[in-house]
Amino acid sequence: MSSAFLFPGQGSQAVGMGKALADQFAVARRVFAEVDDALGQALSSVIWDGPESELTLTSNAQPALMATSIAALRVIEAETGLKLETDCAFVAGHSLGEYSALAAVSAISLADTARLLRIRGDAMQRAVPAGEGAMAALIGCEWDVATAIAEEAGQGEICEIANDNGGGQIVLSGAKGAVERACEIAKLKGVKRAVLLQVSAPFHCSLMQPAAEAMQAALAKVTIKAPRVPVIANVTAQPVFDPDEIRNRLVEQVTGTVRWRESIAYLGSSGVTRFLEIGSGKVLSGLVKRIVEGATTINIATPDDVAGFKALQS
Repeated sequence: MSSAFLFPGQGSQAVGMGKALADQFAVARRVFAEVDDALGQALSSVIWDGPESELTLTSNAQPALMATSIAALRVIEAETGLKLETDCAFVAGHSLGEYSALAAVSAISLADTARLLRIRGDAMQRAVPAGEGAMAALIGCEWDVATAIAEEAGQGEICEIANDNGGGQIVLSGAKGAVERACEIAKLKGVKRAVLLQVSAPFHCSLMQPAAEAMQAALAKVTIKAPRVPVIANVTAQPVFDPDEIRNRLVEQVTGTVRWRESIAYLGSSGVTRFLEIGSGKVLSGLVKRIVEGATTINIATPDDVAGFKALQS
């Protein structure tokens, strides 16, 4: 059975995530401690104790989700003897999860990944003044219809596809007025639901260009190695191997579309039948089931999840 490991993006965070793993497994505690040291902040305290308003800040949520994912991964490696190089065909992550995937396969060090995500979160938050951008989810909408909606809604303002999540779920991002118009147009075009999202900035659109420039500068200073396992890039939905290409794709990702539907379809067409979501939440598992018929999904976020996965391996 061919497996892929998936790493969640922003929105999957929850106060207390990873705490049970850290309480029970020293290898998980070490991950959180290393991230704390890299950031010069007791981020683990925010993750485990909140307040939720502080955890959901983009600059905290991004490294926090990555730390939780890597802690879960290190536990299952230690407890089951799993080796990514031999037991995993691909890794992929949704938006910031692509950084988690790269850390998982040793393309970027854990400390550098934490610092990059702090820079990324800060830069994305600063790129657009509060209240000027928006994002909306179109439910029951396919790519061609969403493209037409975005074009009609633009009217000289930015309105672009941020995420093609699959299962008829597409997220638009851009100027607040344009995204609001898109919601109204979507209703006229028969889209089941169009919902404005509670987000702090319009991610994955051209308005994020200042953040892309900040990431280009930050990534230029970081060592990136060839990954131990192929990583699927969000912006191409194809595997990347070359460190320079990884760097370029991460810069493009800030303003580009997260092509999740195509990424998962690529994995399915490459023979992957088992998808393990590593870290907080089950959002990606739900999307996988809508994209790859008959896919098996497994979530690894708690000691019970680890025990269940260990039993499957035996």
